[in-house]
Amino acid sequence: MSQTRTGEGVKVAGLVYIAAFAPDKGESVSALIKNPPPGAPVPPIMPPQDGYLFLDRARFRESFAADVTAHAASFMADSQVPWGLEALNGAVTEPAWRAKPSWYLVSTEDKMIPPDAQRAMSKRAGATVAEVKGSHAVYVSQPQAVAGIITKAAHGVAQATR
Repeated sequence: MSQTRTGEGVKVAGLVYIAAFAPDKGESVSALIKNPPPGAPVPPIMPPQDGYLFLDRARFRESFAADVTAHAASFMADSQVPWGLEALNGAVTEPAWRAKPSWYLVSTEDKMIPPDAQRAMSKRAGATVAEVKGSHAVYVSQPQAVAGIITKAAHGVAQATR
């Protein structure tokens, strides 16, 4: 997966970020996580194995899915899909949020992407923002909030194209 071209398609009318990185031109996820603010939690990314990364299974729930049941978090930890080192290093060529409307759901209990970083990225993108108390796995723990912001985005795009 590359974030360098996300959202450029002509059929993409708007963007919805769910506790996500929203890099600017020339930024990569590596650049955004390089210098966390003092006291910010550090995601438990394991050392690369054959060019791929995983989160430490023992710390998965506390860092990624703290508000998900222990059973669900265990399943999520066991079924992680490895992500390549290049997923962190791909620099954005032109952020789609500069040309398209965006919405952002800030997860206020996120231990993977600090909420203040989410707020800063969403503000920079000019996104319509909603906040919900939830972990990084907010799409599992708060599906109504996720569906709600997607619905708002769909309505917003529909109104803009009338």
